[in-house]
Amino acid sequence: MKNDMLDFNVIKFFCTNTRTSKLLRPLPVRCEFPSPGWVKINIDGVARGYPGLATCGGIFRGKFIGAFSAFLEVQTALVAEFYGIIHAMEETQKMGLTNVWLECNSTLVCAAFTVRTNVHWMLCNQWNTCLNYCAKIRFKVTHIFVKECVC
Repeated sequence: MKNDMLDFNVIKFFCTNTRTSKLLRPLPVRCEFPSPGWVKINIDGVARGYPGLATCGGIFRGKFIGAFSAFLEVQTALVAEFYGIIHAMEETQKMGLTNVWLECNSTLVCAAFTVRTNVHWMLCNQWNTCLNYCAKIRFKVTHIFVKECVC
């Protein structure tokens, strides 16, 4: 289902009740630039379905340094968020960056840095490597409210 007019007409033809979603109140989002000498990385992960085709991506900013995206095949949105951070930190390590500010819209992923919660078994080794690298550099992670998130 693509939620387009064809789908709507099929639903209407079979006299099926439809459900409309409420309009969400937009939240103002303010872009903060990193302090001099710091690099800010904004990441996001998404899956179409639970699980579904997934991807993650990020952008490195101070001045524009670079960006990445990765197709993850079938995953959940939460796993895609974790992969986004892992990939961002791998790139950070390759670039030799030592002052890193990571920002993402998943509260669970942000909390995983402080609570040291268990992650999906598939990610354990990469996640531990990521945490070890973060402990060696000046690093902070923040949550940004960009959209209505469920993970």
